[in-house]
Amino acid sequence: MADEIIGKIKRKYMAHFIDAAEPGATTPSYVRLGTDLEEYNVEMNANVETKRNILGDSVTSIDGYEPQSSVEPYYAVAGDALFERLQKIADERLTLDDLKTTVVEVHLWEEGSTTGTFVAYKEDAIIEVVSYGGDTTGYQIPFNLHHVGNRVKGVFDIATKTFTSDSEE
Repeated sequence: MADEIIGKIKRKYMAHFIDAAEPGATTPSYVRLGTDLEEYNVEMNANVETKRNILGDSVTSIDGYEPQSSVEPYYAVAGDALFERLQKIADERLTLDDLKTTVVEVHLWEEGSTTGTFVAYKEDAIIEVVSYGGDTTGYQIPFNLHHVGNRVKGVFDIATKTFTSDSEE
């Protein structure tokens, strides 16, 4: 990235990609989320436990997370790989392994070791189509992404839309 980022980071520099390829495909087909989104958050959903010990002290711990995010609205675009994947899920009422994908979060403010790459984290996820239809603004297929683990740090090449884990470099 040509711009050096100083101070507050603009939202556009936290990029979110989803693999729109069918499960079992040999090559991922990463699509950037955000075209119609005014907001996108990964909700961490921490598992928080608070106990009171015999001394009367409260002890709080977090023993895990169940991250998920919501993509709403998502407007269908003919020919788009993500639309085709979502439509197939809705049409065929797919379940279980047919919903598996990967997501990649890319820190566009942190350049990787080679030009055009950026620090990124890839994680397994499940696609949950929430509904389909919409209003007069266009055909919509809002969906949730449930992050299910296997989070790996690496770099993402923006031009080729490929992820390389740190262990592969």
